Amino acid sequence: MRYKLLGRSGLRVSEICLGTMTFGLEWGWGADKDESRKIFDTYAKAGGNFLDTANRYTEGTSESWLGDFIQDDRDHWVVASKYSLQDKPGDPSFSGNHRKNLMRSIEGSLRRLKTDHVDLLWVHAWDGLTPVEEVMRGLDDLVRQGKVHYIGVSDTPAWIVSRANTMAELRGWSAFVALQVEYSLLQRTPERDLLPMADAYGMSMTAWAPLAGGALTGKYLDKQDEPKRLSAESKRLNERSTAIAQKVVDIAKELHVSPAQVALNWVRQQHPHYIPIVGARKAEQLENSLQCLSFTIPPAMLEQLHEISAIEPGFPHDFLASDGVRQILYGGTFNAIEKPIVPRL
Repeated sequence: MRYKLLGRSGLRVSEICLGTMTFGLEWGWGADKDESRKIFDTYAKAGGNFLDTANRYTEGTSESWLGDFIQDDRDHWVVASKYSLQDKPGDPSFSGNHRKNLMRSIEGSLRRLKTDHVDLLWVHAWDGLTPVEEVMRGLDDLVRQGKVHYIGVSDTPAWIVSRANTMAELRGWSAFVALQVEYSLLQRTPERDLLPMADAYGMSMTAWAPLAGGALTGKYLDKQDEPKRLSAESKRLNERSTAIAQKVVDIAKELHVSPAQVALNWVRQQHPHYIPIVGARKAEQLENSLQCLSFTIPPAMLEQLHEISAIEPGFPHDFLASDGVRQILYGGTFNAIEKPIVPRL
């Protein structure tokens, strides 16, 4: 395991992040405490230090068990948690981005994690109601109090993140150092605006669902093994998704590795600041995923994956990239100008 700096910070995090949404059985799936401990130990043995949880995961069990697991060496671990999602259904004070919920939520997370601080606090999702300045000022207060060391943002439009970080820079507040989004060979739409925005602000990106709910492992290619849960997995079973999953399986066979390892390395090889979040319900699943660190996908195979999973850029990206617009925008000199390195569409 190697380490990366998280965004424009000095925080050292593993190149693979351990997702702990599976720690607990409250949602009808996941791992019991003994198996969760095995998963945690497997990650630790591999040299990992970056842990991802949330106040909402398995109704708080994920944080509670993680708190038990890190007690022996708390300062070794980079613990990331989140706030925004409901703790108490039916009560508007127990969900959302607002300051009241932020302050209440962090105290609950600290109690469950049995620590006096989290290393990284994510805004879990944008509620569309709370002013940007209220969120950023509240997060900065927590950093100044020492209860949070760094802040990140998840599942939020690019224009809001841009406004938030610009505001933080101008006012001397803590800015988001990382972005968390769904990103995989089946979900590349963040490449339109979110990922170029993160690159422009020097933010790292942690990718949730890098295996697309297991679809990229090829387990749904056999129609007999369709997902039991009517959720995101069932939406990943269309003709395009099947073709992409089959290509991942084919390349994995050529490389003598698992499809999961290929899917994870595709994310890792897109950009030096991209970190996949890997979860598991069994320790052996995590062991398999971590083997992605032992190889890289050759350029020709990367190109095959890129082509089969390509998305439409959408307006204004496709308009600006058209030959006619480039001709008049650059005076016919586009190909003669050196370009900055940006995420490819």
